[in-house]
Amino acid sequence: MRQIVIFGTGEIAELADFYFTHDSAFEVVGFTVDQAFLKTETFLGRPVVAFEDVAATFPPDRFALFVALSYAQLNSVRAAKVAAARTLGYSLASYVSSRATVFPGFAPADNCFILEDNTIQPFASVGANVTLWSGNHIGHHSVIDDDVFMASHVVVSGGVRIGQGCFIGVNATLRDHVTIGKQCVIGAGALVLEDQPDFAVVAPRGTERSRVPSTRLRSI
Repeated sequence: MRQIVIFGTGEIAELADFYFTHDSAFEVVGFTVDQAFLKTETFLGRPVVAFEDVAATFPPDRFALFVALSYAQLNSVRAAKVAAARTLGYSLASYVSSRATVFPGFAPADNCFILEDNTIQPFASVGANVTLWSGNHIGHHSVIDDDVFMASHVVVSGGVRIGQGCFIGVNATLRDHVTIGKQCVIGAGALVLEDQPDFAVVAPRGTERSRVPSTRLRSI
């Protein structure tokens, strides 16, 4: 069983600890955050050390590391910390749920977080530092570049390319063979039928709230 340290002490770190502990061959032995954010000596019963000192406490030749951060600043915060961990000599662990559907030939790159009910079809590839929250469909021959964060229940059709650093919101649908440029934001419920340039934002409006209050609805 390989021992790992998790970067972060927020909700995603708590989830990462749960998934690695209950559904992987890794053992979480500690946490690390930047010195400026070090507020406690323990988290979930394990030690928390400053990232500036992590290599002394958890040497990279004995421990792996996983960066459990969100899509903040279009994934750049997470990507920067992954790069910093590599500079220190750490190998980056990945988690692929036992309840995800993958096929022979699929191999996650570094620092991936692939949760339950994802279906990754044959000949699809997923880059490094990619988060696939639960319940997504990744179609055959699609390519997800590095540093992408995909929320739940996204449909990526066959032959799609998603550029580096993108955020794909819940329930988005991407038509087959479209290309999404780097650092795009595809909002919740978006239907993407054509290629999108770098830095594009596709964000449909939410459902309008009725002027009639619920207390006046008689059929419910």
